[in-house]
Amino acid sequence: MAALLRSARLLKFSPSGLLQITGTKRNGPPLGRLYSGAVGGRRTGVRSHQICPVSQHASSRLWPYAPGCVRNYVVATEQKDEGNLSVRSKQMQQFDWALTKLDFSVRRTGRVTKTLLLRIFHDVSRTGYPSGNQALLLLRSCGALLPELPLEERTQLAHRVWEKLQELGAQYDVSHYNALLKVYLQNEFKFSPTDFLAKMEAANVQPNRVTYQRLIAAYCYNGDIGGASTILGFMKTKDLPITEAVFSSLVTGHARAGDIESAENILPMMRAAGIEPSPDTYVSLLSAYAEKGDMEHLKQTLEAADSADCSLMDRDVMQVIFTLAKAGHQQHVPEMIERLRHERGYIPDAMNLCLSLITQGQEDTAFTILKTFPMQHSENFNDTAVNMGNFFLRHCISMNTSLEKIAYYCKELQESNLHASPLSFTLFCALEAKKTETSLELMKLLKEQNLPVRSHYFWPLLTQSLKESNTAAVMEVMKGMQELHVSPDVETLSKYILPVFPSIEAARQALKSADISLDSERFLNSEIRSVAANNLAELYTLLSNPSFPSLDLSVFRSSLILGFKKSTDVESMVKVTELLHKDVRFSKESSNPADAASFFLYNLISSMSEEQVQEQEDKLRSFLNQLHAQNVTISVNIFRGIRNLLESYHAPELIKDVFILVDHKDQMSNGSASASGTAHVIGIEGKLVALESKLAELKAENKPLSVILKHLIQTLSAEENLQRALELKQQHEDEMTIGGYATLINLCCRHNNMEEALNLKREMSRKDSSVALDAGKYIALVKILSLNDKVEEAVDILKEMKEKEVVINDTYTTTVFHMLNAVAAKSGVSAVRRLQDTIFTLGLAKPNSNLCSPVVTAYLDSKDMPGALEAALECQKRYNQMPRIHDVIVGLVEKGDTDLLQKAMDFVSQERGEMTMLYDLFFAFLQTGRYREARKIIETPGLRAKPGRLQWYSEKCIFNNQMEALEQMVDITAKLFECDRDEMYTYILRLCKNTNDWQKAEAMWTKMQEENVIPRERTLRLLADILKSNSQEVPFEVPETWYAQAAPTRDERDVEYQPRLITLCKKGKTKEAYGMLKEVDKKGVALSPLSYDHLLRSLLAEGSIEDAMVVKDIAQSRVPGFKLSDSANNLLIITHSKKGQIKDALEMLRSMLQLGHLPTHLAITRLVQALGNHGDVAGIQEVETLIKGLGTNPNLSSMVFINNTALAHIKNGDLESAVELLEGIYTRPDGTGSSMSFVFRKILEADNDKALDKMSAMAERLANHFACYRPVSDLFLQLLDMDKVEDAKFMLARCNAVAEQKEMLLSFVAQKAQSPGQVGKIKNLLSLIPDFTEKEVLYPYIMKCHVMDKDLPSAKALHEQMQKEGIVVDELSLKRLAVLYRKTGEMVPFPEPPESFKFYADKLKERAAKAQATAEE
Repeated sequence: MAALLRSARLLKFSPSGLLQITGTKRNGPPLGRLYSGAVGGRRTGVRSHQICPVSQHASSRLWPYAPGCVRNYVVATEQKDEGNLSVRSKQMQQFDWALTKLDFSVRRTGRVTKTLLLRIFHDVSRTGYPSGNQALLLLRSCGALLPELPLEERTQLAHRVWEKLQELGAQYDVSHYNALLKVYLQNEFKFSPTDFLAKMEAANVQPNRVTYQRLIAAYCYNGDIGGASTILGFMKTKDLPITEAVFSSLVTGHARAGDIESAENILPMMRAAGIEPSPDTYVSLLSAYAEKGDMEHLKQTLEAADSADCSLMDRDVMQVIFTLAKAGHQQHVPEMIERLRHERGYIPDAMNLCLSLITQGQEDTAFTILKTFPMQHSENFNDTAVNMGNFFLRHCISMNTSLEKIAYYCKELQESNLHASPLSFTLFCALEAKKTETSLELMKLLKEQNLPVRSHYFWPLLTQSLKESNTAAVMEVMKGMQELHVSPDVETLSKYILPVFPSIEAARQALKSADISLDSERFLNSEIRSVAANNLAELYTLLSNPSFPSLDLSVFRSSLILGFKKSTDVESMVKVTELLHKDVRFSKESSNPADAASFFLYNLISSMSEEQVQEQEDKLRSFLNQLHAQNVTISVNIFRGIRNLLESYHAPELIKDVFILVDHKDQMSNGSASASGTAHVIGIEGKLVALESKLAELKAENKPLSVILKHLIQTLSAEENLQRALELKQQHEDEMTIGGYATLINLCCRHNNMEEALNLKREMSRKDSSVALDAGKYIALVKILSLNDKVEEAVDILKEMKEKEVVINDTYTTTVFHMLNAVAAKSGVSAVRRLQDTIFTLGLAKPNSNLCSPVVTAYLDSKDMPGALEAALECQKRYNQMPRIHDVIVGLVEKGDTDLLQKAMDFVSQERGEMTMLYDLFFAFLQTGRYREARKIIETPGLRAKPGRLQWYSEKCIFNNQMEALEQMVDITAKLFECDRDEMYTYILRLCKNTNDWQKAEAMWTKMQEENVIPRERTLRLLADILKSNSQEVPFEVPETWYAQAAPTRDERDVEYQPRLITLCKKGKTKEAYGMLKEVDKKGVALSPLSYDHLLRSLLAEGSIEDAMVVKDIAQSRVPGFKLSDSANNLLIITHSKKGQIKDALEMLRSMLQLGHLPTHLAITRLVQALGNHGDVAGIQEVETLIKGLGTNPNLSSMVFINNTALAHIKNGDLESAVELLEGIYTRPDGTGSSMSFVFRKILEADNDKALDKMSAMAERLANHFACYRPVSDLFLQLLDMDKVEDAKFMLARCNAVAEQKEMLLSFVAQKAQSPGQVGKIKNLLSLIPDFTEKEVLYPYIMKCHVMDKDLPSAKALHEQMQKEGIVVDELSLKRLAVLYRKTGEMVPFPEPPESFKFYADKLKERAAKAQATAEE
C-alpha cells in the first residue's frame, strides 16, 4: 500500500487513453447504482456517476474542516473497554432489533428515515459499548438510503457517527472504511483518494479489492483516468480480479474526461475480457449521455441493450431520469417516463426518485413522476378516499419549497382526484415542522377556499414558544389568529397563551395592547383556571361576588385541585369549598351543588399521592374539621371512596375526620403427597429367562398363561427372535391373545415372511373377526404383500382397514409414504398407482405431496419423463398436489424437451400462478448449470423474493454440497426485490463451514462489502468461526454471545449458605431466608451477588420493600460495586407502583434508564397504571417520553399511555380532557382498532356514573358519526363481563352495529374460554346476539368452558346437540371431552383421538391459517 501511496501522490491529474486490460473473468455480482437506496433500496455497489465534479485541488481536502490531514478519522481503536457485560449483552439484542427495523425499511421502501437512524444512533451512543457491526450499520445508512436529506447533511451525519463511535471505543476494520467510501461516493463528497489511503495506512488497516474499486470510482467521477489507472495497475500487481464495477466506473471516467468514444469502447473491451455487460454498465453509459442531453445516442444505447437481451428495469430508467433532471435537461424526462413499465416495486422506487429530486430542487420533475403513480396504490389502503402524494407534500415542506408551487401542486392533486384534502395535509406537515410563517400562509389559503381554521391548529406553533417563555412569538401567532378571524378557545388561552406571561395582569396588558378582546367568556374561564391554581384568596373574592356569572365547576376543577394541593391557606380552602357546596352558580342546572362539592373532595384526595397525603395530614385534618364546622356534608358513597383511598395511602387516622362530614341520615349504616417408585431393570436375557420360568410355573399350576405368553412374545419380538416366538405360539395356541397375534404378524412382516403373516392373520380372524390391527401393522402387511407381487391381496387389506374404521393418522402418513416408495422401487408404476388410488378412494389418508410422489418417482427412476410429467399433472387435477415437479422440470431441461417443458410451465402457471412457475424454472436452470437462463428469469419485471422458496433451494444445495449452484443463486438474486441479502450469504457460509472452505468464506465477506450488505451478528459469528477454525485472522470485531461471557467468580465462603438460602426462597420461605441472611451477616460472611439478588427479588415479589432495602444495604457493604439486577429493579418499580409510591417508582425507572437497563413491559405498565390511578398526567407523559427515547421497542402499546392518561383526567374530574384525548385517537385514520376496554372497566369498577355517561356518549357518537365501532363494542363487552346484562342489552338497542363486530365478539368468547366459570357470560352474549358466528366455531369454545368447569352433564348435552345438528366435532374437543369422561370415572363412549392436545391445537391453527390465506387470495 505504501508503494501505491507514493505513486498516487506523484500522479499528475491528466486523462490518459483507453486502458488496455487483459482478459479477466467476472467476479461477484454487479454493483448497485446511485439509487441503491433512493429508488431501489437494495442496489449496493458503487456507481462512478454518483459524484459531482470536483476541483483539481480536491486532493488537498479529505474533510471539509480539516484540509489535507487525516486526523479525526485516522486511528482505529485498539483498546477495548471492559464495560458492563450485561449492558453489552443487552445492546447485542437491541442491535438485532435495529437491524431488523432498518432492513425492513430498506427492503420495503428502499430508504430509511432520519428519525429512525438517529434513534438507533442515540441508543448505541447511550449504552456506550458500540460493536463494530453496529458502527457498520449506522455508517452504511448515511448515504443514498437517506434521499430526504441534502447530500452535505448526509455526509455530516456520517462524520458525526464515525467520530462518536470511535470515541466510545468502536474498532474499525476495512469494512468500515469501505462503507465510509461508499457514503462519500453516494453523497458526492469531495475527498482525496490518496489522503484516504494514507488514513487507512496510519490506522494500520489494509485496503482490499472493494477499497480499490471504490477509489477508482472516485477518480473516474472526476474524469481522472490517470488516478484510476494507477490504482488499477496496483490491483493487477496484487492479482486482484477486475470486476464489472471497475469497467462501469471507467465508462463514467472517460465520459467525464470528455472522451465519450473511449467510454463507448469499454463495452466491447468487457466482452473481450469475458464479461458480458449487465444493466449496470449500460446505465453508466446512458447516464453519461443523459448528462450531455444526447438523446440520440441515449436511444441507440437503449436499443443496443434490448438487442443484447439486457433488460433494463424501472429503477434503471429512473436513474437516467434523475441524471437528466439534475443536468438541466428536464425537457427529455417525459420521453423516458414513457419507458417505465410499472413493475412490482414501482411505487417505492418512484417515491424515492421523487424525494431525491425534491432534495435536489427538482420539484416539478418529481411532480411529473408522482402523477404516473397508479391510483390503486394509495399510501394508506384503509382510506376511503385516495390520498396520494402525502410523502411529496411533506418533503416539499421540509425542503422549504415556495408556497406558490405547493399551492399549485395541491390544486392539481385535488382536481385530479389524487388527494381528498391536500391543502389540509400540507398545513398539518407545516405545523408538525413548526414552520410558523408557512403555516399561517397555508391557513390563509384554507380560508380562501372556505375551509375551516380552528383554534387548535395553532397549538403546535405555540408549544415551542411556551417552553421558551417567548412572549413575542406567542403574540406573533395571536396576531396571525386575529388576521384569520380565529378566536382562541379556553384551552388555547389557559394552556398555551396565558402561562407564557409572568402574571395574569401582564397577560391582560399584552393582549389588550394587541387589540385582543378580554371580555369574552373564554378569557374569563381561562383567567379563573389560572387564579384557581395560584391564589385561592383572590379566587374566593372573585367567585363570591354576586355579579360573577354562573360557571360550572368542571371548567376549573383540575386547576382548583392543583391550587388546593399547593396552598397552605386552609381558611381560603374552606371558604371556596363552602361556596361550591351552597352556591348553585357552580353546578349544572340538573345537579345539586352539594354533590358537586363532595365529588370535588373525592377528586382532591384521589389526585394526591401517598407521600402527599402523609406530608399534608395536619393540613387536611384542619381543613376537614373546619368544613364540618361550616356544615359541609358529603354522601356515604363519597365517604366510602375517600376511605378506600386513605386506607391505600396508609393514612387511616384521617378516616374519622372524613366520617364526621357524612350526612347524619347516612351515618347509621356503617358498618400430593406424591409417591414415587423405582423400576427394577434387568438385561433382556434375564428378562426372557424370568418370563419363561414364570410361564412354566403357571402351566404346572394349570393357571392362565395368556398375559405372560403375550409379554414373552413381545420380548422375543424386540429381540427379533421369530423362530422361538413361532414355537411358543405353536405350543400354547389356545392361550394366544389378540395382542400376541398382532405382535407376531408384525414380526413376520419385518422378516419378509409373507405366508406366515397371512396364516397368523387368518387365525386371529377366526378367533375374533371383529378385532382390528393398528394402522402400523396393517401397513406392514400391505407392504409385504405388494413387494411379493400380491397387490390385490394388499388392496383387500386396505379395504378391511376401511371396514374396521382404522384411520391412518398423521403419525402413520410417513409410514405409508415409505411403503409406497418401496413398492415403486420394487414393483413399478402400476402397483404403486393401484395402492395409491385405493388409499385415496377409501379415504384412509388425505392426499398430500409426499403420498402422491411415489408414482412420479417410479417414472423418474425409469427415465420416463413424459410419464412423470403426466403423473404430476394428474395428481394436481385429482388431488390438488404437484409432487416432485422440480425434479420433473429438471429432467425436462436436461433432456432438452422444449415442448414438454412448455406444457409443464403452462400448467404450473395456470394452477399455481406465474410467480410459482418462474421460481420452478429458475431452480431447474440453476440445478442444470444454465445460469444465464436463470438470470433472465430473475430479471423478469415484477418478480419479487419468496423467502420460503429461496430457503428451500438453499437447504437443498447445502444438503447436497452444491456450492456452485448456491453461489450462482446468491449472485443472480442480488437485485431481486425484497431479497434478504444477509440471509442469502448466510446459506453460502453454512456450506463453507460444512466443507471447511475458509477461502470461499473470506471471498464471500468481500462480496458482502461490495454489495453493502449489513450482516447480522449471527452471520459474523459464523464467518469468524470458519476463519478461526482454520487459524486465519478475523478481519472484524466478533460479537460476543451472552453464554460466552465470563461468569463471576464464586466466593468460597458462600458455599455453605447459598444453596440453603436459595432453596428457602424457592420454597416461599422468604422471611426465614431473610433471618438467615442477617445471622450470616453478623458472622461477617460475604455471600455471592447471586445470593443477595435472589433474596432481594423474593422479598420484592412479596411486597416487602423495607426488608429488601436492608438486604441491598448489606449486599453493598459486603460486595463492592453491587448493583440490583434488572429483575430486581423491575420488581422494585412494580412494588412501589402497587403501594402507590409513584415518586419512588418513577425515580427507579429514571435510574434504570441512566444505567442503560431496559425496564420490562410489566414494570412500565404497572407504573403507568399507578400514575393514572393518582391522576398524574405529567408523570405518564414523562414515562412515555423516556420510553420513546430508548431507541428500542419494549413491545408496549401506545394505548397503555393513552388509556391511563384518560383515567388520570377522569380521576382529576376533567372528563372533557379525557373525552378529547380518546376522540382524537379514534378519529385518526390509524386509531380505529385501538382498545379502551381498560378505561371502561376501571370506570365501571369505580361506579363512576358521571364518567360512564360521558364516555358512553362519546362511544356512541364515534359509532354514529365516524363509523368507529371499537369503543362502543368495548363498552358492550365490559358490561357483559361484569354481568350487567340489562345495561348491555340497552346499549345494543341504541347501537345495533355492535352485533356486526364479529371478530371482537368472537375474541371475547375465546378470552372467556381461557378461565373456568365463564360459560354464563358466553351464554349471555348468545342471548343478546344469537347468530354472531357459526356454530362450528362457537361450540368448541363452549365445550372448552364445560371441560374447564368439570361439568360433564353439560358437556355431554352439548356433544349430543352437535351430533343432532350435524356439526362435525373437532378432534381437540373430542380429546377434551374424553379426558373429562376419564377424570369423572366414566367410560369414553367414542374412540379417543390418540395424539396430544398440542397436536390437535396446532392442527386447528394450521387449518385456520390456510383458510385465511385462501380467503385473502
